[in-house]
Amino acid sequence: MGGSGGRTSSTIGTSRRSVLASSAVLGGTMVAGCLGDENGGGGGDQVAIISSDAGFGDNAFNDNALEGLEEAADEFDLEVTQVEETETAEFAARQEDLAEDGSYDLIVMVGYQHYEGLAEHSETYPDQYWMLINDHVEGADNVSGWIEMNNEMSFLAGVAAATLTQEEIEHDDSATDPDEAVVGFAGGEDIDLINAFEESYIEGVEWVDDGVDVLTGYGGSFSDSEALNDVATSQFDDGADIVWHAAAAAGAGAFAAAQDNDRFAMGVDSDQSVADDQYADVILGSAIKALDEATYQVTEAVVEDDWDSVSGEQNLSIEEEEGIDFVVGQEFEGELPDSLEENIEEAKEAYVAGEVDLTCGPTGC
Repeated sequence: MGGSGGRTSSTIGTSRRSVLASSAVLGGTMVAGCLGDENGGGGGDQVAIISSDAGFGDNAFNDNALEGLEEAADEFDLEVTQVEETETAEFAARQEDLAEDGSYDLIVMVGYQHYEGLAEHSETYPDQYWMLINDHVEGADNVSGWIEMNNEMSFLAGVAAATLTQEEIEHDDSATDPDEAVVGFAGGEDIDLINAFEESYIEGVEWVDDGVDVLTGYGGSFSDSEALNDVATSQFDDGADIVWHAAAAAGAGAFAAAQDNDRFAMGVDSDQSVADDQYADVILGSAIKALDEATYQVTEAVVEDDWDSVSGEQNLSIEEEEGIDFVVGQEFEGELPDSLEENIEEAKEAYVAGEVDLTCGPTGC
C-alpha cells in the first residue's frame, strides 16, 4: 500500500508485542498499553482504539487492526490505549470519553456500528482525528474512513473453497472428498454485513463451478464458538469438505469442528493459521484484508502531519497490492494444488478488469 514510508507488507499474522496493562480505567472498559522502548518508556503521542462488539482477542478483525497500531507504536514511540466495548449501545459514549479526555492524537473505531456516534462527534470535536473501519463520514475532513471490500474478500474465499473441494487433499487425519464437491459458510450474526459475506462467497464458488453445493448457516453471535461449532458440524455431517467462517472470535468453533470431523476450514480477515495456530492443521488458508496496514498508515500520517493523505473515504480492495487477498495456511504452503493459485490470480484479474459483477457491496446487499 502507498504512503507507508517503504514499509514492507509482511506483518499479516505475525505475533505482536504484548500490551502492558496499566491502572487507567475509563467507563469501566479501559485497558491501557504503553508501547515504547524496551524499558516501557513511551513518547508524548497517544492513540486509542475502540473494539467492535466482538472484542479484542478475536484473532481476526479487531486484533488485526490493533496489530497495525502496535507496530506503529513501536516505530514512532507512541502509547496505545485499548478500549474493549462489546455493547454497541455504548459506542458513542466511549467515543465521547476519549475525545473529552483530549489526550489522543488519533482515535480508531473498529466496525461500522460506530458510525452513528461518530457522525455527531466528528463535528463536535473538529480538532480530533478519527479513524473509522468499515464506513466513512461524508464531509468530515477529520475522519479517515476505511471501507474494506468484504465482498471482494468473500468472493476470493469462495473461489478457494470451490477449487479445493474438487481436489484430493490429505493432511494429518483430514481429507477432502472430491467426488462430492460440497462447501459450507458459517456466519456469526445474521445481519446485512454478514449476509454480504455469504452471498459474495457463493458467487465466488459459482465463478469456479456452479455445480459445487454451498451449505450456509448462522451461529447468531460473534463470540459464541459453541454455536458456530454446531453450525459447522452440521455442514460437515451433510458432506462439506471445507467450511469458511465469517464470525470473528466465534470462528474458532468452525476450526474445532473441522478437527473433530477430519475435514478442513478457512479463516477470515487475517492469516488465522498463525493467529489460531492450534488449528493450523485444518486451516487451508484465509481470506484477508490488510487492516494492520491501514491502521499503521493512518497513525503514520498523524505522526508526520500528513492527515490530508488519509482524510475521507479510503479503501482496501483487490486493486491495491495485498489490500484484499487469499493466503495459504502455514502448514499447507507448497502442499496445495497449483489450481488454487491459478484460480485466485485469474479471479483477481477478472475482478479488476470488470468481468466480475458482485451482487452485494462491502457492507450489505
